Amino acid sequence: MVGKHQNHSPRFRSKSLILTLSLFSFSLLVILYTFSPSVSYPNQTETSFVASLEQFLIHKAPKLTSPFRDDTVRVERDDDDPRRLESMVSERENRLLNEDPGYPTEFPVKVYVYGMPKKFTFDLLWLFHNTYKETSNATSNGSPVHRLIEQHSIDYWLWADLISHESERRLKSVVRVHQQQDADFFYVPFFTTISFFLLEKQQCKSLYRWVTDQPAWKRSEGRDHIFPIHHPWSFKTVRKSVKNAIWLLPDLDSTGNWYKPGQVSLEKDLVLPYVPNVDRCDAKCLSESPPMRTTLLFFRGRLKRNAGGKIRAKLGAELSGVKDVIITEGTAGEGGKLAAQDGMRRSLFCLCPAGDTPSSARLFDAIVSGCIPVIVSDELELPFEGILDYNKVAVIVSSSDAIQPGWLVNHLRSLIPSQVKEFQNSLAQYSRHFIYSSPAQPLGPEDLTWRMIAGKLVNIKLHTRRSQRVVKGSRSICRCDCWRPNSTASNPLSPLLS
Repeated sequence: MVGKHQNHSPRFRSKSLILTLSLFSFSLLVILYTFSPSVSYPNQTETSFVASLEQFLIHKAPKLTSPFRDDTVRVERDDDDPRRLESMVSERENRLLNEDPGYPTEFPVKVYVYGMPKKFTFDLLWLFHNTYKETSNATSNGSPVHRLIEQHSIDYWLWADLISHESERRLKSVVRVHQQQDADFFYVPFFTTISFFLLEKQQCKSLYRWVTDQPAWKRSEGRDHIFPIHHPWSFKTVRKSVKNAIWLLPDLDSTGNWYKPGQVSLEKDLVLPYVPNVDRCDAKCLSESPPMRTTLLFFRGRLKRNAGGKIRAKLGAELSGVKDVIITEGTAGEGGKLAAQDGMRRSLFCLCPAGDTPSSARLFDAIVSGCIPVIVSDELELPFEGILDYNKVAVIVSSSDAIQPGWLVNHLRSLIPSQVKEFQNSLAQYSRHFIYSSPAQPLGPEDLTWRMIAGKLVNIKLHTRRSQRVVKGSRSICRCDCWRPNSTASNPLSPLLS
């Protein structure tokens, strides 16, 4: 009986060997597939716009089929649609009022993402993807077009996070909803910078007509709609028609050079950081960089700018030839990126003057490089200032002081080592707030965007309700016309007002 169970025949051993080899081969294939670099995992973080876009279009986009019914209006509906939506919204809000002690300051914010026609979304992303390697186009001031699109690509990063599968998302500040009556805000995905630079015929008017046909737009007159308009040249043709909406901007430019009076404000809109042009100086880089930071003050860029950027030429003339100061003319191409990155990582302070607009990507390049920004831009509004304290990470001076002979360098040299170290420690903590990534990270710029937008919700509800009941022709809504731009210039009335 024992021999019957212990079969040691050659045929049996051959079958056992084949089975063992088969299992080994299968295991090897699984291992190779698992560690293949072509396979992406949710725990991998990508911060390059080009690399993230490639992964998104080729691997993720084909799988983006929502199991939920999307009630975006794709055909014209009758005038009862906004009233029906209003009824459903009122029912939801009344229930929350009685059940949720935190209402109406809800968290996370609930965002409805419009299911836009492909010509406004995927087609524009593919257009950039298929042309950026070959293009040598430059703007009138010499800036490479594809670099401008990258540094204003906030529209891509926000949208890519919102439409990702919930299992891949890490943010707790925002959740996507699929029914309009459940939404606090409505996100309009449109890549305005790509459209502006790469299309001969702009799509802004057709987009405007499409969005304003939606019941949610008609209900609130656009107050709870979010438009990413991050390049100051983009979306100009229809701005006056969507001025009630929340605009995601690089700055507010209260000088009137880029936005007309009444179009933008801190109360309505939100300033978002540029996408940095340089690589982040990580913890290892920061720990190794102190001995290398032998330059006191560094600037590389264009010295001839318009509007508030004329300060650059004055600063260049004042600082040229000063010991331990490097001021050089340069562009934003690949060679310029490496030169700027190297210069910033070798400097204690980085000069961040105004450009054609009050803001510049250079500020965020400096922050992620561990180089203390020296901000010289009197009309600048800063991203997420309701959350972040820039006095902890930057030296902020007025233009009038900065151009005084010897003043700026003497001011920087007067900072004692412990103050410089405190700035550097804060920079190490703050840099994460300016790195866009996929998947979007907690406390990254995408996260802080929704935290800031959440603070606008009550005011939007107030003005939406008021607009629905106010008598036509009655006294117009009270406005804060006394709002003044943030300015670092001294105010002669300050002693009288204090």
